[in-house]
Amino acid sequence: MEQQLNQTTSYRFILLGLSNDPHLQVIFFTIFLIMYVITISGNFLLTTIVCISPTLHSPMFFFLTNLSIIDIFFSSSIVPVLLMNTLLADRSISLLGCATQMYFSLALGTTESLILGVMAYDRFAAICRPLHYNTIMKMTFCFYLAAGSWSVAFINSFVQAVLTFQLQFCNYRNLNNYFCEVPAFIRMSCGDTFLNELSIYITGTLLAMCSFYVIVISYIHIIVKILKIISSEGRQKAFSTCASHFTVVFLFFGTVMCMYLRPHSKYYTSKADRVVPLLYTTVIPTLNPFIYSIRNKDVKNSVISQFKRKNLY
Repeated sequence: MEQQLNQTTSYRFILLGLSNDPHLQVIFFTIFLIMYVITISGNFLLTTIVCISPTLHSPMFFFLTNLSIIDIFFSSSIVPVLLMNTLLADRSISLLGCATQMYFSLALGTTESLILGVMAYDRFAAICRPLHYNTIMKMTFCFYLAAGSWSVAFINSFVQAVLTFQLQFCNYRNLNNYFCEVPAFIRMSCGDTFLNELSIYITGTLLAMCSFYVIVISYIHIIVKILKIISSEGRQKAFSTCASHFTVVFLFFGTVMCMYLRPHSKYYTSKADRVVPLLYTTVIPTLNPFIYSIRNKDVKNSVISQFKRKNLY
């Protein structure tokens, strides 16, 4: 075991990236740099507006702030490395760097899936139980939900990272991905990965799938409630909001489950395995501020009022 650990710690893994074509590398670098800037600025703006606007101190915006913070750090744990490896000739990453990236990216991605489930429940309580909403979604309860999501996700990530780096990697060090992710290491391993796959399936079922079921059930009740709205304009507005939210949720959970819940026999080295994670690591964090909050009238009114207040002074 000690000899295996010493051999493993001397490794520098090679991230294959997205393309070896110099022209495509420049295009990819430009696209992902723009998306990263939008992600950081959009989520930072949302977090700032919610913190300084008393009218936005509600459970919904509390969870949106959590989501924004997650997206900022989630993108920051992956995209800067992606940008460097897109242009640099040396795409190697140390064991410590890889383990750190895996730990934080997996922890933050899991936290996002749980927070999305909590947000769906919050919307269910607001739309389907409006008279009891303030009683159900007390800020203390909201804090416990958020803290529990963060804690469970980071504990799970620690377990998965430890199990992953107990695998035997032989002399093969090329990761068919642009960042250090558990499925890529399972594909690369030449040893028994049964315990790793079992752990992924168990935690995936308990965490991601349960969160996804909460979202689906909540939205079913929300849609049923919306259908009872007499005003056609009100129904159309509500459906438009739900459709936008559910689209992002479907993309996030669909791509994550596609990568993490496939059996080992279905793991194969292909470009698709490098392209699919782009959706939940770069695209969705960029879209979240626009779909969940910046389009929200309360956020817009808070931004306008802040600008007016500054102009008055």
